[in-house]
Amino acid sequence: MALPKKKYAKARQGKRRSHIGAALPTLVSCPQCHSPKLAHRVCPNCGSYNNRQAITVKSPKSPKARG
Repeated sequence: MALPKKKYAKARQGKRRSHIGAALPTLVSCPQCHSPKLAHRVCPNCGSYNNRQAITVKSPKSPKARG
């Protein structure tokens, strides 16, 4: 196989692979409680979806003291 004459810089490699990368998920605000949530998903904070109560949300448990 043929080999390159010179070493390619890592910047060139990064420019070639600029489309590869992890993107952050797009968040929208919940119309009921105004907390950020994923689009087209039930709100994990209040449990509403499409202007109705979809699930009942349990209150978060308090951390138990270890001892």
